[in-house]
Amino acid sequence: MRDAPASPATGQAAAAPGRPEVTAFFDSRTFSLQYVVADPRTGACAVVDPVLDFDEKSGATATRSADAILAFIQERGLSLEWILDTHPHADHFSAAGYLKDVTGVPTAIGEHVVKVQRLWKALYNLPDSFQADGSQWDRLFADGDRFRIGALDAAVMFSPGHTMASVTYLVGDAAFVHDTLFMPDSGSARADFPGGDAHTLWRSIQRILSLPEATRLFTGHDYQPGGRPVAWESTVARQKAENAHARGQDEAAFVKLRTERDRTLPMPRLILQSLQVNIAGGRLPGPEDNGRRYLKIPLDALGDAPWD
Repeated sequence: MRDAPASPATGQAAAAPGRPEVTAFFDSRTFSLQYVVADPRTGACAVVDPVLDFDEKSGATATRSADAILAFIQERGLSLEWILDTHPHADHFSAAGYLKDVTGVPTAIGEHVVKVQRLWKALYNLPDSFQADGSQWDRLFADGDRFRIGALDAAVMFSPGHTMASVTYLVGDAAFVHDTLFMPDSGSARADFPGGDAHTLWRSIQRILSLPEATRLFTGHDYQPGGRPVAWESTVARQKAENAHARGQDEAAFVKLRTERDRTLPMPRLILQSLQVNIAGGRLPGPEDNGRRYLKIPLDALGDAPWD
């Protein structure tokens, strides 16, 4: 694991046939996990959910986290083949657009991103010139689509609920489950964003837990409950046995738990900033006539603030 953009730490998964080498990069500002997924036989790799740095207090953007990933790829002599987003993130900017510009490597996301684009285009009142057709990515994956990273077989599993567009990437014995399942002590992702649904999230979780029990699951965030060290990897078997929200639940009980918990959670601090960047493939708004870029913040759009 790397705390991007710092030096590497322990946590790189061992390689075997059909078993990708996975290196995690942790962004402590947003508790986000980014991954380099490499085929040990060919040196081909993909990047999953890269972060573009943003400081909401100053409005400053930077590419430190993404550049750390690029430096790692270069140091290891890897060949980048894919830049993959699991969904349009609500808590950090995607660096997919930046990495595309630097490397020329294709970007991809699930095909239902167009539903998220249409929803948020209306919420932001974006102009007709904003294309809500997924054209900001090079490939839109459907459920069951297959692709390759070097000699590794990879497949796409539609897993909505957290968002309408979320997908899980299956690469060899590894599954990148984004914000559907967290580490077992943290349970599951929230389902109260626009377009989210707890019933749908439950069904996505069950589909993931139907994978072979030895499948390695890599989560998109870790909030380090109790101050424990950052963690990012579990297995289907461990999630079945230990997950705080899914273990021993049926759909009705899960939906009740998830809905009640979501009512207590504030909106992510970057949701209104990040969605307008992430529905554009991780690209910042274009400069205006003074050369500056601006974010648009819709007021009173996501319910009441927890004033007390």
